Amino acid sequence: MTSWDVRALSESGHDNGAAATVLWKLADSGRQLDANLVRLRPDERIARHTETDLDVLLLVVAGDGLVGTGAADEPQRVAEGGLLWLPRGTTRSITAGPGGLTYLTVHRRRPGMTIGHRPAAAAENAAEPETDA
Repeated sequence: MTSWDVRALSESGHDNGAAATVLWKLADSGRQLDANLVRLRPDERIARHTETDLDVLLLVVAGDGLVGTGAADEPQRVAEGGLLWLPRGTTRSITAGPGGLTYLTVHRRRPGMTIGHRPAAAAENAAEPETDA
């Protein structure tokens, strides 16, 4: 068993200037889950995208913001302690509030990278870097 202090991780990360900074990720090679601790700067946004393969749990660790879901990108306010289940196929966007937003995502581990062509549908939905939001 391994444990982490999520609050300390969220406070110790550095700002690399990107809209979404991955502060921590689960890295054990034998794992069956992926997890990422992500920080968005104040008012930054992760563009609308669809996760076609995986259900995702999103836990707000610090700050607040909006998670838009569905075809109309209907906004739902989220704040520290809020937990969302985003079923596979859910279209969503994430926008940080004026104080920023730090959240943890957890989902089944993605299959390893392979060499080859990316399916067209997957390429269209790649709106964000490996944050798994």
